[in-house]
Amino acid sequence: MPRDSVTGSLAQEAPALRIPRHLAVTMDGNGRWAIARGKPRTEGHRAGTDSLRRLVEYAIRYGVSYLTVFSFSSENWSRPRDEVNFIFGLLRRFVSSDLDKLVRNNVRIRVVGERAGLDTQILQLINKAENDTASNDGLTLVVAFNYGGKAEIVNAVRGLARQVQAGTLDPDEISEDMISGALYAADIPAPDVVLRTSGEQRFSNFLLWQSAYSELVFIEENWPDFDEACFVRVLEDFGRRERRFGGVGAG
Repeated sequence: MPRDSVTGSLAQEAPALRIPRHLAVTMDGNGRWAIARGKPRTEGHRAGTDSLRRLVEYAIRYGVSYLTVFSFSSENWSRPRDEVNFIFGLLRRFVSSDLDKLVRNNVRIRVVGERAGLDTQILQLINKAENDTASNDGLTLVVAFNYGGKAEIVNAVRGLARQVQAGTLDPDEISEDMISGALYAADIPAPDVVLRTSGEQRFSNFLLWQSAYSELVFIEENWPDFDEACFVRVLEDFGRRERRFGGVGAG
C-alpha cells in the first residue's frame, strides 16, 4: 500500500475503520530519532513538527473530531535551555506558517495547560491561534502546552475547595462530573485512544483524569517516523478493542 500522499491516501484503500472521536497523542522519540542519525536533538524536534502537520491532515481526512497532542509538559522545563528555546522557536514558526492553513481547513485550536508565568510572546501566540480559529467547527486540535495531568487535577480541586470555603458548595455534593467540569477543557470529551510513539509505555502525566477508560496504544516508531501507515495501524488496533468501561463484555 502507498504511504503518505496528497492524492493517494490509505483512507481510500482501507476497509471500514473504527474512527475514534477523540485521539490523544504523546509525540515521543524526537531526540532518539536524531541521535540515531548522528544529528542534534533539535533536528528531531524539527522533524517532529513535520509529523504533527501530517497527523493533523490524517485526523481531518479520516474524520477524527478531537485531536490532543502533548507538545510541552510542565516537566520539560528541566531540559537544556537551548533545547527549550528551540522548541519555542518551532512553536512560533508553526503558528506563523500554519495558522492560515488551519483556518482554511476549519480547524479549531484549543490550548490547555498552565499559562501563569509564560513568556508574553508565547501567550500572544496562544491567544492568536485560539482567537483566529474560534469560529471553526471542524477538527478541534487541542495542544497540551506547559501541561501536567496532576497539576490539572490539583487546579480543579482547588477551585472546588474555594467554593466550599465560600459556602456555595457542600463537600458532599462534589462528584466525578463536577471535577471533570473543573478541568482545563471540560467541554472536550475524554479520549477514546491515547497513543504514544517510540515504544515507551507510560502516561508521563498526560490526561490522567480523562484517560481512565481510554484505550492505550503504543507503537515502536519514533515520532518523526510516524506516517499514514502508522495512523491506520492505530485505527485498526482500536477497532479490535472491546470497550467495556468497567462492565462485562459481550463474550
